[in-house]
Amino acid sequence: VQLQASGGGLVQAGGSLRLSCAASGRTFNRYVMGWFRQAPGKEREFVADISWSGGSTSYADSVKDRFTISRDNAENTVYLQMNSLKSEDTAVYYCAADWKTYSPSTGAYDMNYWGKGTQVTVSS
Repeated sequence: VQLQASGGGLVQAGGSLRLSCAASGRTFNRYVMGWFRQAPGKEREFVADISWSGGSTSYADSVKDRFTISRDNAENTVYLQMNSLKSEDTAVYYCAADWKTYSPSTGAYDMNYWGKGTQVTVSS
């Protein structure tokens, strides 16, 4: 599966953005999809994921209650609605598919398929 994220940009603190990730391939609806982010000088971190059906989601504590992940399997697209944005949300955001490593206890997360990132900048 090939992934392409879009929707990033510059927004003021407290504002909102919606990221989209378009996937190619007929097997999109078989995969768990996820969003990750990497801020300058920091390691990549998990943001959210969603099950193949969309019925189960999980979030990093830092974005819980502010971000919402969703998917449209008919359109082969996954979304990340980001509200109440903070300066610390500034990062390159990546969409990904199909868990390779999932270890909340160690903080190790990785997926098999990755798209190019989209920059989100939140000004304070």
